[in-house]
Amino acid sequence: MVVAVDGSEHSLKALEWARTEALRHGSPLVVSHVLPDSVQLYAARRSSLADPSQPKEYADPVAEHVRDVLAGAPELPAEVRYESLEGSVPEALRVTGEQSLMLVMGSRGRGGFAALLLGSNSRAVASTAAFPVVVVPHAARSAEAGAGQSAGRVVLGLHAAETADDVVAFAFAEAAARGTTVQVVSAYAIPPAPVMVVDNPFQAIPPEGLADDGNAVPAEREMLRSQTERLAPFRARWPQVPVEQAAVPGDAAERLVTASRSAALVVVGRHHPRRSVGSLMIGSVAHAVLHHAHGPVAVVPTLSDDE
Repeated sequence: MVVAVDGSEHSLKALEWARTEALRHGSPLVVSHVLPDSVQLYAARRSSLADPSQPKEYADPVAEHVRDVLAGAPELPAEVRYESLEGSVPEALRVTGEQSLMLVMGSRGRGGFAALLLGSNSRAVASTAAFPVVVVPHAARSAEAGAGQSAGRVVLGLHAAETADDVVAFAFAEAAARGTTVQVVSAYAIPPAPVMVVDNPFQAIPPEGLADDGNAVPAEREMLRSQTERLAPFRARWPQVPVEQAAVPGDAAERLVTASRSAALVVVGRHHPRRSVGSLMIGSVAHAVLHHAHGPVAVVPTLSDDE
C-alpha cells in the first residue's frame, strides 16, 4: 500500500484512508513524498560539491511531519516505510507504485487551486498508472455504520461488455476485506417516449437471481440479465459478499456520484488504452466520477493498457 503525501490537508486525509486500508489488508504502508524542485536542485548542487561516492543526505520536512501525524494514530500497520522521491510527481509515483496493492492520493496537492476539484498530478497518475489508484477527495466523509442499509458499501460501475475482470475483481476483493456489500450500477440509454417514470432506480436485486415481474422496461430487464451473467463467476469466487444490482436510466457517472455519498469506495475502470505515458484519457465516466464524487474513488486499469 503506497500513499502519496506532500504535507497538505488533502494528502493527510489520503494518509489516514491508506493507514486504515493497510490495516484492513494486513499490508505494509509506504509513505511517499516527491521532493519539490527546489529541494532536488539544492541536493544536486550539494552532491556535485561533495564526494560522489557518498549518498545524498538532506532533510525532508514533510516526512518528519508525517511521522508526527502517524505517531498520534490509534494503530499502525506492522511495517511503515518512508520514501523521499525525486523527479516529476506523476512519474515518480508511477514507479514507486508498480508493485503495490494500490496507490492512494489526495484530490489536490499543496499547490492546487482551490477552485479545482481534481489536481493535475492526481489526474495524471490515475490516467496512466498500471495499478489501481485511489483518489480521496478533500470533502470525503466516511459512511457511518448503521447510517443506512447501503452505507459503507463498495459501488462498482459496470459496463457488462467492456468492464475488465480486473475491475470487477478489485471491487469484490475490497468488499470482502470490508465485510460489506457490492452494489453494481449499470446505465442504459433512455428510449424516446412521452413519459417514463422510474420509482426506484437503485432497486436492489437479491443475490440468488433476478425477480423479473414484467414491470421493468425492456432495456432495464436486458441490462439486469447482462449484469447477472457477467457477475456469476465473481459471486462464485466471493460467495460471502452480498451483491445488489441496479440498472438505471441515463448517465452512469451521475448515478455513481450520487451513490458515492453513502459508499465506502466507488470503483471504476479505465476503459481507454494507454497510448503513451503522457496520455490522460481514462474514459468519460471515470473522469466525471473522479471530479465530482463525494468519497474515495478507485480507478482500476486493465492488463491491456500495457500491451
